[in-house]
Amino acid sequence: MTMITFVRTRPVESIAERWAESRRREGSTTIEVEALTDADCVASYSVGLMPVAGDGGTACAPAYVASPARALALDKDGVPGWQLTLVASDDRADTIDALSRTQAAFLRVGRSKVAAGSQIAGLPGIKTRVSTFVDTVEEALTAVEAGATDLLLRGWNTDTIGQLRDVLPFPLIERTAFPTEVTIDQARKHLTADAFKTYLDLVDASGVVRARTDWAPGKDLPAPHPPGRFSAQWNDDAWASEPHMGGGDAIRGELRRILDRSLEGHRPSRDEVQRLFEARGTEVDAIASVADILRQHANGETVSFVVNRNINYTNQCTYKCGFCAFSKGPRSLNLREDPYLLTVPHVVERSVEAWNRGATEVCLQGGIHPDFTGQFYITVLESIKEAVPGMHVHGFTPLEVWQGAETLGIPVREFLIMLREAGLGTLPGTAAEILDDRVREHLCPDKIRTAQWAEVMLTAHDLGLRSTATMMFGHIDDPAAWANHIETLRVIQRITGGFTEFVPLPFVHMGAPIYLRGAARPGPTWDEVVLVHSVARIAFDGLINNIQASWVKLGLEAGLTLLTAGANDLGGTLMDEYISAAAGAAHGPMMGAEDFTAAIESIGRVPQRRTTLYRPAPTIRVVGGTP
Repeated sequence: MTMITFVRTRPVESIAERWAESRRREGSTTIEVEALTDADCVASYSVGLMPVAGDGGTACAPAYVASPARALALDKDGVPGWQLTLVASDDRADTIDALSRTQAAFLRVGRSKVAAGSQIAGLPGIKTRVSTFVDTVEEALTAVEAGATDLLLRGWNTDTIGQLRDVLPFPLIERTAFPTEVTIDQARKHLTADAFKTYLDLVDASGVVRARTDWAPGKDLPAPHPPGRFSAQWNDDAWASEPHMGGGDAIRGELRRILDRSLEGHRPSRDEVQRLFEARGTEVDAIASVADILRQHANGETVSFVVNRNINYTNQCTYKCGFCAFSKGPRSLNLREDPYLLTVPHVVERSVEAWNRGATEVCLQGGIHPDFTGQFYITVLESIKEAVPGMHVHGFTPLEVWQGAETLGIPVREFLIMLREAGLGTLPGTAAEILDDRVREHLCPDKIRTAQWAEVMLTAHDLGLRSTATMMFGHIDDPAAWANHIETLRVIQRITGGFTEFVPLPFVHMGAPIYLRGAARPGPTWDEVVLVHSVARIAFDGLINNIQASWVKLGLEAGLTLLTAGANDLGGTLMDEYISAAAGAAHGPMMGAEDFTAAIESIGRVPQRRTTLYRPAPTIRVVGGTP
């Protein structure tokens, strides 16, 4: 699909931090300096801008605008083509030679030379985007008609960019100093730590510049989308006031076919799921609308929730997951709080309190304590069920099951039978994170891999133990990883039918070690949150009927919005939930049943208290407190 990329940049002689702050506020993402110095790089990174060097730049630069001779020299030094913009020479042969050898991502030409540059870019063996500075919408249209596919904007405001978006015949996508095709693995390998952090703070999961908003999962801020649409990709007045469906923002044939087939009952293929995850702008609105129709077919107007209590029995953990700000222990990356371990009687006491306050479920979550064996999990289950036989125990992820079996020296199946007999009701689908080992290698390197997670779930389902399924997204993942995750769940569900729900878990970045190290993005964008919930509804249609919106990570207001984008469940009251709070989430640790009921009714939907297995909940018992 043809698309037009643009970058908001400023060529200058040197970088002063205060000046750079002003450029960042106006919307620029890069600053170009012919003779870039280390001091320029420091000033640029300090305000979140990418410095770009000309022919006289130092080795600190993450990207270069170079003559053919300089580009060839950088290529010999190992600089990949995606870090290069080649400035066209008056000698056509020199330009072609440098492009073919360096595979520079962009070919920069003057506006009068766009057609000639386009001819070069069209030669077999060359893959580059013709790039030129434009100062008005008219100049941009002329350049695109002549063959430009990348536009350099200096000093453009958001409304003018919106005007360009609405008149272009192709989608308009904002890039950083790099092409949007750059993967996080490439960036991690070739960029310095400062450049990598700056890049990650600027982009979404597709390598496109993030929408300019302060919103992020866990922050106590309203969802940033304008009234009347789901997408917050743009922030110009036209986007907010007049939803646009023409020109470059139209819903094109491939996507329209996927959505139409979904409404006819045909689930999208794995590759089509990835295409849905790559949607932008009005496409996001269209996907959310289709997901809402499928939600109505599956669930009607009912919105469910469960009265439950989370019991985080320890924050000590032997694993070093980069996303976890909750764990404390000998291998933890963050020891800001004291480690603790609840005794079994204390866990039982909290379970009894939850039962007396009307809970039908306790969810057991915690770290993998260095002293834990499988016997600990069995003892906890037996003790809870002895004290409150009617309580449903939802606990122990595939990681805990795998570790528990390993410590007892028995097969996973045998350990799951022991857990079932001790009183385990269902398993949470967490410890999944992203079921793509390419991502897990960096996100949670010592944790179980995809095959092990799947082995536990397949075995549990075969034994009659049902489970939830989750996906944590918005860190170092991408649409390909999301599609792989969804496909893994679909494979399991087709075999067993054992998943009761799918729960997207937006990454809360503020206290996460991997983000504090500068090695992850600051959570998903709002559009990505909408897409993951909506695409899940479409991809799981007829397989998993329940899609949950996590109020503890998004807030209740955002959760209500997602109820019109494919979700039908708001999760649990929790009573105690500290894992998200440890990462910086402002929502929680409890939501009352009456709060859920009032919120659901406020949008004209029907509240339904449910059990863990999505059956109507029995009469609420309240001995003390509020359910």
